[in-house]
Amino acid sequence: MRIRTENLGGATAWILHCPHPSVQGLIRQLSVIGLHVREAWPELPAEALNADFIFYDADTGHDEQFPWNAGQSPMPLIALIGSEVPGRLKWAMDMGAHAQLLKPVSDKGVYAALLVARSNFDHAKASSALIADLEHRLSARQTIVQAVMISMMKGKSEAEAYDLLRQVAMAWQVTIETAAERIVANHSPERGAQNGRRIDLA
Repeated sequence: MRIRTENLGGATAWILHCPHPSVQGLIRQLSVIGLHVREAWPELPAEALNADFIFYDADTGHDEQFPWNAGQSPMPLIALIGSEVPGRLKWAMDMGAHAQLLKPVSDKGVYAALLVARSNFDHAKASSALIADLEHRLSARQTIVQAVMISMMKGKSEAEAYDLLRQVAMAWQVTIETAAERIVANHSPERGAQNGRRIDLA
């Protein structure tokens, strides 16, 4: 996994933490690195959805502070951890932390946390996209099998059924997957009852 290390200057970071001296070092270091720093408490405003990074308090934070579901942040998240109580650590991880910093935050480790968070975030997005693509392909293949079975139940051989599906796709000028979806939908009892017609594959 390649880590993007280009200049972070100009990025925007929101800090979701009550005003406290424990985060002053973080604010200073982010400014030195060149990030635009915004602070919020007790919850993130809508404009924070455009942030490049979110730092959040793992000690007193809760789900309702975030305008997205746990683990579905649209940007890298960095947990600010002061307590190692198992329950708080679990919550911080459940929220989808891509990196962490211990409080009080010093002038060291902030840049590394930014890079690690962004790398982990990019990796998670790529993995999610791959899983979604694989699930879509599996679903499409299952639909093709269903469409072929519809023809086979009418006396076609497996080879003839696949050939017929290809012919239908060409005639409709769509992909085989799309043709299969239409065939299955039009041969379902509910669709047939609604339309009063079905596609004849005999």
